[in-house]
Amino acid sequence: MAKPIVALIGRPNVGKSTFFNYIIGERKSIVEDTPGVTRDRIYADSEWRGRKFTLIDTGGIEPKSNDEILVQMKRQAQIAMETADVIIFLTDIKQGVTAADYEVATMLRKTGKPIVLVCNKADNIGETSDDIYEFYNLGLGDPLPVSSLNKLGTGEVLDAIYDKFPEDNNIDEDDEFIHVAIIGKPNAGKSSLINKILGENRLIVSNIAGTTRDAIDTKFENEHGKYVFIDTAGIRRKSKIEEEIEKYSIIRAKTAIDNAHVCVLVIDATEGVTDQDAKIAGEAHESGKGVIILINKWDIVEKETGTLENYKKMIYEKLAYLSYAPIIFVSALTGQRIDKLFPLINEVNENNAKRVSTSVLNDVLREAITMVQPPSDKGRRLKISYITQVSIRPPTFVVFCNSAKLFHFSYQRYIINNIRNNFGGFSRNSSKIDY
Repeated sequence: MAKPIVALIGRPNVGKSTFFNYIIGERKSIVEDTPGVTRDRIYADSEWRGRKFTLIDTGGIEPKSNDEILVQMKRQAQIAMETADVIIFLTDIKQGVTAADYEVATMLRKTGKPIVLVCNKADNIGETSDDIYEFYNLGLGDPLPVSSLNKLGTGEVLDAIYDKFPEDNNIDEDDEFIHVAIIGKPNAGKSSLINKILGENRLIVSNIAGTTRDAIDTKFENEHGKYVFIDTAGIRRKSKIEEEIEKYSIIRAKTAIDNAHVCVLVIDATEGVTDQDAKIAGEAHESGKGVIILINKWDIVEKETGTLENYKKMIYEKLAYLSYAPIIFVSALTGQRIDKLFPLINEVNENNAKRVSTSVLNDVLREAITMVQPPSDKGRRLKISYITQVSIRPPTFVVFCNSAKLFHFSYQRYIINNIRNNFGGFSRNSSKIDY
């Protein structure tokens, strides 16, 4: 499901970070009573009324400031506004409407995006303060009073955001197209790969890292099936991100993963698996997507006996949590083995949408329990009643047992591996424990 993006915009020191932390339920943004303390976008996923969304906390906007840091913060906020689905404009009811608020409001109206106007630091929510009426002068609709510090009034704000979300464009399970996200760090050859598949230079190819700025969807059909390829902006290590637009492309790449059935992780064969590759792979794995590990530029790797098998071993050692993911070695430049990618995509997609009957699942479960007894703790042993599949993409199973606390993660992994081995390698199996 595509998660809407909500940008939190406002002047410095109006309480954006406190509001952000309360919405996401954790202390992720730095909170300090100093203007400009949040100098970069911070984002996290949240949920309201069953709809997940990504909330971005931005640095405060000072429209006419010449301070270099404040100028950079303004640029980042502008990028967030351009790519957000909904914008929250947070103001300070105690300070009233300022000249800067009027200028920010003008910027927001030009975006044409849905806007929710929020007046923070309204400590007495039940009593409507006369101070709120001047905020109607901003021309952004009804202002909503909140006190993010005291956790008051945020439900009304979330309702207003929810009402402005775009329609849910969740991938239809009956969609005849397989949605494939091409993910990986910059300059690994993602755009070159899609260009080779399409047989034309549809996407810009450059050896400058970060050329692809946003996610691009391209439909493609051949004898193997129908596909939508999503080329994502390369995800770079945070310490190396210098341009604001590249920082924001990380969120777009994650959105592309959410929209995909299958993720193809492109790794540069000349560099091997880097820490950044592992982080990107983790995003796809945690999202429950089918994953294919594609080693690009294999044509320029010096080879000898056992090179390919040793390379595979190295990959699975560094990406142990993707032990189920198939590996393919290709050259996007020459087209070597590109034709082998399509049957692999089909197979992974089928596995991730596979359903298994409860009776067959329980036969596998009983056999697994017979081979390895469930763990015990302080004389009390885990007893598993039965298992059933509740959903697909990813295949998700509910295991009924006497105590979830006794169901150690290592035994969960053992059960999951047995399911994979018996039913063709599910791309990922989530387990929910009921007891």
